[in-house]
Amino acid sequence: MKYIGAHVSASGGVENAPENAFKIGATAFALFTKNQRQWKSSPLSRESIDLFHERCEKYNYTAAQILPHDSYLINLGHPTNEGIEKSREAFLDEMQRCEQLGLRLLNFHPGSHLKEISLETCLDRIADSINMTLDATHDVTAVIENTAGQGSNVGYAFEHLAYIIDKVEDKSRVGVCIDTCHTIAGGYDLTTEESYEATFRKFDEIIGFKYLRGMHLNDSKKGLGSHVDRHDSLGKGILGKELFRRIMQDPRMDNIPLILETPDESIWAEEIQWLKEQISKKYW
Repeated sequence: MKYIGAHVSASGGVENAPENAFKIGATAFALFTKNQRQWKSSPLSRESIDLFHERCEKYNYTAAQILPHDSYLINLGHPTNEGIEKSREAFLDEMQRCEQLGLRLLNFHPGSHLKEISLETCLDRIADSINMTLDATHDVTAVIENTAGQGSNVGYAFEHLAYIIDKVEDKSRVGVCIDTCHTIAGGYDLTTEESYEATFRKFDEIIGFKYLRGMHLNDSKKGLGSHVDRHDSLGKGILGKELFRRIMQDPRMDNIPLILETPDESIWAEEIQWLKEQISKKYW
């Protein structure tokens, strides 16, 4: 089963996200459980939590189909003690919100060394941050997203993600989300059938498909190894539509949220419908 959706708005309350997903024909969705541009937000109200549960049930969304994303402000590998404590506190709040909503996944960007500490030290700090948060929560899996490697962001190499996972104590509650735009920007080609197979063979050898808990389906405005994070609509960028047809027909991507973060949300319904249509089509 392919779960296909988009990162929908939760404006006005998290309870609006399932409805917004249903309106575009999504069978999965992502959301922010709080304002992603603020460090602190009001706690979730009992009314919002209950309505979220009711609407998920109404529109047939289970926790397996929902991939919440944390705030972009959070940097779990921050080089300063003040910065990392602030990020850890915010990340714990994000995971506790997921617990309240009955969600089982929390997607996040690993972090940045800000050119002040070594790559390895930054990765160690990220792993420590994850361990601390998992110790203080239950049931929610920390889903590390691969990055484009823009600026001093870590996580663009599969080896970075594998290093973090190796240091996470509870392996049952850590996973990865592969963003197709970030993958090519990070230096892994996906533009041909051969490069697709080679990249995912490398992914399986270094990380392992057992850790794949979600994907972000985005075309890319920038090319291989650019380390620039610029999403494009499906088929409008460097990657082309064939990649997304391959993903739809690849059983290794079954039963995980496949989430659009493409820039033109006015065509999300069309993109979702097109993706659904590719599941049973043959390659040409």
